[in-house]
Amino acid sequence: MVDLRPSRLCHLISEVARLFYKLLTVVGGLHFFEFQLHRSKFLCHLAAIDSKMSMEVDEATPKNVLATPGTTGSVTISLHPLVIMNISEHWTRVKSQEGTPQPVIGALIGKQQGRNIEIMNSFELVFDRIEGDIVIDKDYYTTKEQQFKQVFSDLDLIGWYTTGDAVNESDIKVHKQICEIYESPVFLKLNPVGRHTELPVSVYESVIDLVSGEATMLFVELVYTLATEEAERIGLDHMARMSTNESGESSLGML
Repeated sequence: MVDLRPSRLCHLISEVARLFYKLLTVVGGLHFFEFQLHRSKFLCHLAAIDSKMSMEVDEATPKNVLATPGTTGSVTISLHPLVIMNISEHWTRVKSQEGTPQPVIGALIGKQQGRNIEIMNSFELVFDRIEGDIVIDKDYYTTKEQQFKQVFSDLDLIGWYTTGDAVNESDIKVHKQICEIYESPVFLKLNPVGRHTELPVSVYESVIDLVSGEATMLFVELVYTLATEEAERIGLDHMARMSTNESGESSLGML
């Protein structure tokens, strides 16, 4: 099969052009000096095209945002099912309002004692998109946090959540914004679509590692356990039975 990647096509065009000009030189179709001038300009133009295409290919290639295999987390996570129910309801409501699935973002609250983190509740966050990037509304966060503190005074911000499949560079950018509010946040990602053989939830913390000589933020996946209280267990069982909606799309998958 012919390789039709942009960089490869540009290379093939360049080779054809070189052969074409060589043929013209041999048969005397161009004056030698005129040929050299046109050839130089043409190849410089091709080089610029090739460079631009290569940059576009690089930009389109997803960057790895996970730490090297074998990197272990520094904390243990206890996750309350109430958080999963909140996120699922948030995503389902926004999807119903917008007509299509949309990513949602929110704050995780709970307690941390030493290396043990308990994710106990959550609340929604508002964000804007500026030049394609998600920008958290920090004023909205401050207001919501103050309201939450009036009811749950013993709980603190410990991280944030979003929805989607694999972690990506956009998640890193949002995580950096949360780091400006809380120094060491955890990150929870829920995949609300499709069917799963296990709970479609992943939890991460961030580390700084050297990538190509530069300090880079990467995610490390954390092992978590469910801290199931009776009321939450009943609610989660109900959601598992109701997870498939009329369109055949799953809001939580198979628990």
